[in-house]
Formats: sequence, C-alpha cells, structure tokens
Amino acid sequence: MKATRRSFIKQLSGGVIGGLALISVPSASRARYIISENQNIGLRDEEFWKVVRQQFPLNDKRTYLNNGTMGPSPFVVLETVKNHMTDIDTTGHYGGWEVARGRLASFVGVEEKEISLTHNVTEGINIVTWGLPLKRGDEVIMTTHEHAGNALPWLNRARLDGIRIRTFEPAMTADENLNRINDLINKKTRVIAVPHVSCTIGLVLPVKEISKLGHDKGLFVFIDGAHGPGTMNLNMKEIGCDFYASCCHKWMVGPKGTGFLFVDQSMLDTLQTYWIGGHSDTGWDLTVDPPVFNGYVATAHRYDFATQNASIYIGVAASIDFLNSIGMKNIITRGRGLAKHLQDALLDMGDKIEMLTPTEDRSRGFVNGFRIKNMQHSDFGKLATKRKFRIRLVGEAKLNSIRISTHLYNNFDEVDRFIELVKEVA
Repeated sequence: MKATRRSFIKQLSGGVIGGLALISVPSASRARYIISENQNIGLRDEEFWKVVRQQFPLNDKRTYLNNGTMGPSPFVVLETVKNHMTDIDTTGHYGGWEVARGRLASFVGVEEKEISLTHNVTEGINIVTWGLPLKRGDEVIMTTHEHAGNALPWLNRARLDGIRIRTFEPAMTADENLNRINDLINKKTRVIAVPHVSCTIGLVLPVKEISKLGHDKGLFVFIDGAHGPGTMNLNMKEIGCDFYASCCHKWMVGPKGTGFLFVDQSMLDTLQTYWIGGHSDTGWDLTVDPPVFNGYVATAHRYDFATQNASIYIGVAASIDFLNSIGMKNIITRGRGLAKHLQDALLDMGDKIEMLTPTEDRSRGFVNGFRIKNMQHSDFGKLATKRKFRIRLVGEAKLNSIRISTHLYNNFDEVDRFIELVKEVA
C-alpha cells in the first residue's frame, strides 16, 4: 500500500500509536498507516474511508454487514496481539493486561478504579445480576428485545431466587420508552436492566433519562452496553447509570474475548463479588488460626482476578488508539450516515418493507432492522448468503426479521448493492 500525500495519513514509527508503544511494525506490514484525528472528515470522503477500509483484513469477495455480532479487527490490533503473544511465550514475561483498564476508563469517561476487565458482556451482566442484594419477590424491569446475554442471567436468578422479571415492548420514540418503563415501576421494583442499543432493531434507548428516573425512584440501574462503545461518544458519569457492561469485539474492533464492566464507585460495597482471586483482595493469611481474609480492594478490580491473556488486553488498548486516531466524531458520522442511507432507501420501497428501527434521530444508530413483506426472513438470509452478503437474522422477540449493521469499514457502494438485492425480491 503506497503512502498518500493527504495529511490524514501518517506512517507508523516504531509501532507507536497514541503515545503507547504497541508493536514493532515491519516494513512489509499492512498496518503501516494510521489516520489523524485532527480534522473533520466528510461522510462521503471516499478517499479517506477507503484508506480506513485498507486497515482491515476484509476483501471484496464478501460484503460484511454484521458488525453487531462480531467486529473485524484492523491489522494493527491483530499484529499487536500476535507480537505480544509471541513475546510472552519467548520471554515468559508476566502481566501487562492492566494497560487496558486505564485506556477503557478514559474511553468511557470514568475513573480507572471503576473498570473491571471481563471477557464479554455476559460475564459483566452475571457479575451484576448475582451481586445485587435482591430477595424473593423483588422486580426487575427489562425489554422484550433482550439478547440472551442479558435475558438468561436475570431469568436464572428468577428461577433460583424467586425474583420477578417484568417486561415492556420497546416503542419507536425515546419519550414513549421512558413512559413505558415508568408505568411498570411499583413498590416491588428494585432494578431497571435494559440495553443501551437493542440487539434486535438497533433502538437507542434514552439511558440518561432512564438512569435519572430509576434513581429518583430509588432503583438500581444497569445498562447492557454491547452496542454502545464504538458507535457513540460515551461518558458514564453523564449517563448516570450504576453499572454498564460491554465488550470490545463488536464496534470497538478489538480482540475477541475482551470486555469490561463499569461499576460506579458508590456501588462497590453494594455489588457483592462471589468469585475472587489474586489481586481482588487486600491480604490473606492461612498460617494463622483462624485464617485471615482482610477483604476486597477498594476498586472494581475485585470483580476480575488472577492471570489474564495480556496480549488480547494490550490489543484492546491498540483498538482504542486506532478508533481515537480516526476520531470518534468521524466514525459516528460515517456509521450513522450509512445506516440512514439504507433506512431511507428501505422506507422508499413503501409497503413492501416493514421498518422496525425508529426513524427518530436520537433513537437510531448504526443498525437497521426490517422485514420484507413477501418473503420469509430465513429465505432472504439464504439468498443474501448466496450473493456473498454477511447479515444477521433476528429470531429474538419472535421478530423473524433482518438486521444490517454498518461500520467504519463499510461504504456506500456496498450498501447500495444490498439495497438492490432487497428491491429485487421485494
């Protein structure tokens, strides 16, 4: 890949990204360039976005429109993981995963001590589900559109501890969703546990207003943030929730098997930890009688412990630096712009398409969910696969629909080709 004269392209020097020395980049590496965040990039500046696309191991043989399930990582992340894994196995170096904690904290606007390193969203959800002080008959408010990762932990606790799950069908506007949650709150309600962005149709819930409503009623507020980081600028303190679980393998384009849980520092002594190990304690001694356990560290580190795969968490740091080097504002403009282009085209097809994703600006993001009225979603899925499109079919909430995710590596030509396929069958 030849260097461009455009100022937004910078050649890596010694593998330094954002001030963090991550990898030593060989001259033949495809991860030789980064993008400068110091300028605003237009939605249709295809020269720029083509360079971004070249940072990923995607090819033209398949159109990838399923980032909401798994986000391809750029070469710089892949090489970071590979090189650090090799280094660890060469030198026997121990540790290094802690670099991700501070990077993640800065990325979502919280203190480092409020971040627990997890391996996926579901792990973080289970920590919250089982750590909250709930008793039989206490109620948890959820949507009918939950992913298995948020539904099953709460349903499991309901089965074992007798808590009650109450659900609402998501609406097409932020105000109505807030009203539906409010209508479910009663004297038995203890928790609101909803997604930031639904996995089914890409509905963006008004989590700041939901957090305020919950706290005004004396409730715990948990947000399933699988689809938040990487699609919007996040500040957990502004959102105001107590807990927020996410992963790095979707929109953050990070290594698979990485995630994080935000626990507001005021909740550390409320959210009980049941699984602990090295580094989650303040001291212990089995040589005395009775044995001594001094207690938990005063940070969210109490929820993660022992040896981790340092290479993949260092890869998380690389993915955050990669996103920041492009600029989250530019990524948001691109992802939302591609999604709106698709949504507008689908809406132009009239009654042949049933649009499930809201058109309200604050309630939509990078994802579109829809049905084709004269075709089963499973049949369309087979045709899309045959035409080399990778999409997601949605069975959750009995929607039997189609979900399309667009991210920073996609382009308008790909979206237009998908639109033509829908027109062909609709």
